[in-house]
Amino acid sequence: MKKKDLFLICILLAAGMIGFVAFKGIQKSAASDKQMLKISVDGEVCGEYSLKDKQEIKIGDTNVCQIEEDGTVSMTEADCPDQLCVKQGKIKAFGESIICLPNKVVLEIVTENKKAEEIDSIVK
Repeated sequence: MKKKDLFLICILLAAGMIGFVAFKGIQKSAASDKQMLKISVDGEVCGEYSLKDKQEIKIGDTNVCQIEEDGTVSMTEADCPDQLCVKQGKIKAFGESIICLPNKVVLEIVTENKKAEEIDSIVK
């Protein structure tokens, strides 16, 4: 391996670490904003709920989700055959979601920070 190859590898590793640290910083700033659970069924928003309140939410006749005291959200019941949404586990961070495809239910963590939800770019 030549010195130039080693130099290039070091530059790429440094750029990757800087990107990782920047991403974590953005994620923490979004987490510090007021976060909500947005529930959609078949593309229509059914409700938004605070992650601060422990509650069980029935979604139609098909699903049940749970918001815990620590702000985590999980799908606890679903009448779909594969139960992948229930097996997925808990979500807590901005941008994470649980999706039940057979019932067309989407649980998504959103924030009131409009900058975090803006589109970065559009690719044609």
